[in-house]
Amino acid sequence: MKQNRWIILGILGCILVAAVGYLWGTGMMDSLYAFRSPLKDNPPAPGQPLGKPLTRRVVFVLIDALRDDTSHKTNVMPFLNQLRTEGAWATVHSRTPSYSEPGYSVLMTGAWPDISDGPAMNLDYADIPTWTQDNLFTAAHRAGLKTAVSGYYWFEKLIPQNAVDASFYTPGEDRAADVDVVNHALPWLQSGDYQFILIHIDQVDYAGHHEGGPQSPNWDAAATRADDLLKQIVSTLDLKQDTVLVVSDHGQIDRGGHGGQDPIVLLEPFVLAGAGVKPGQYPDIQQTDIAPTVAALLGTNIPATAQGIVQASMLNLTSDQLTSADAAQVAQKSQLMTAYEKAIGDSVQPKSDTPSAMIQAMEQAKTNRLTAERIPRSALAILLALIPAAVLVWKRSRKVAWFLGGAILYTILFNFGYAVVAGRTYSLSSVASSTDIIVFTAGTAAASLVLAWLALIYALDWFRAAPRESAESVLAFTFVTIYLLSLPVLLSYAINGALVTWTTPEMASMFLGFLSLLQALIVAVVGLLLTGATSLITFVNGRRKSKVSD
Repeated sequence: MKQNRWIILGILGCILVAAVGYLWGTGMMDSLYAFRSPLKDNPPAPGQPLGKPLTRRVVFVLIDALRDDTSHKTNVMPFLNQLRTEGAWATVHSRTPSYSEPGYSVLMTGAWPDISDGPAMNLDYADIPTWTQDNLFTAAHRAGLKTAVSGYYWFEKLIPQNAVDASFYTPGEDRAADVDVVNHALPWLQSGDYQFILIHIDQVDYAGHHEGGPQSPNWDAAATRADDLLKQIVSTLDLKQDTVLVVSDHGQIDRGGHGGQDPIVLLEPFVLAGAGVKPGQYPDIQQTDIAPTVAALLGTNIPATAQGIVQASMLNLTSDQLTSADAAQVAQKSQLMTAYEKAIGDSVQPKSDTPSAMIQAMEQAKTNRLTAERIPRSALAILLALIPAAVLVWKRSRKVAWFLGGAILYTILFNFGYAVVAGRTYSLSSVASSTDIIVFTAGTAAASLVLAWLALIYALDWFRAAPRESAESVLAFTFVTIYLLSLPVLLSYAINGALVTWTTPEMASMFLGFLSLLQALIVAVVGLLLTGATSLITFVNGRRKSKVSD
């Protein structure tokens, strides 16, 4: 028993690592899915309407997943580009998580995903919460305007339905669904009875997920069909009296998919044309700026949780209207800053009484709290990283060097299979589903570990050793590999904590941590199997040699 203590401890250690990897990995993702804004239970109160509208109505056309670069292709979207020459346009910057439900929430509330109280991830229909924060629909309804929405059925759960006067929702995402969406919206447009209309076109996103991604001809074909539907919508409007806005919620990576921090998924088009608009190209704007700008066009209050700024330079505002908008933004941002800083337990005095200074103060208060939490976590993470490193240095030997080399070989093989062979990015954008990431990671990690194990067998001739010695060697190699995998996990812990709590995580480090936890779980399990296989083979070899010598 005493002779086998290291094997027993190694087996128990692998079981512990597998259990921790499973519980922590699932807990990490569950907490992200369950995230709610710190303002959920105490939303800021809406302010006063801005005053006289600049337009008869705003038609808000949301082309899901439309990348900014695709929107500029004149051969793919000729009508949108014609509209761009007639209106105000800019490039929009969004933030992670770059999924649709968070994006819809930002577009309608003007608040980033950490405070909008929209879902941080795409939830199933039954689990989608209704916005608790003020939004364009509630602001329009409060101002006595009639509203309508036609689009994907997630909006039925997100938008407070008492703020919607007419609606059509579909579970479809493809070309046929978009035709239904527009056909249901056309009578509202023709009647002129509604002052704020949201029309959601989804087939570009569908092509990205199910028809080959943005590098496939299907992507451009879907964008062209969306452009034709946009032309059909605008043909019912009088842009001398009406205003049309064309935006997107996120982009997609080249292989298809979104959700992460990839630069291409965080850039979207913005085209605003018609009444109340000053045509021209404008500097880049933030996705949070869209809702306040629409509020200014409609004359409603700025959504109370909005972190964005009215893009006044794009609008035909009189000096009185501009003064009124500036005063409303100061009041709204001041109230939001107070509510947010109270909710997170940290405050910063703004450098001035301007809206941008108050938003900067909110960001600094958030940074201050994060820093205070990260310092002790970082100290613990560094300590946990240094202890195994010190043991490896203390135990330095030819064998330890080989174990470390095998662990590095595993890391190279896994990442070669992940990034080069499969073409995946290190972000949630490459995750098609929970089953997809689990099955792919398990298969790639297992194959990589077996190949590294075979390389060490060849180099160290483990099959000629005694069963106990070979088992100890395989377990040692397994734990050195797990140690390397623990480093991204510890980095994510230092930056984001063990679970998502009061704010959304930094997505790049969280994804690396999550991916490493999955690998550690598989390496621990497969390492145990390889330990048993190696011991069995060396035992059989030993018996065979004994019989030969007899």
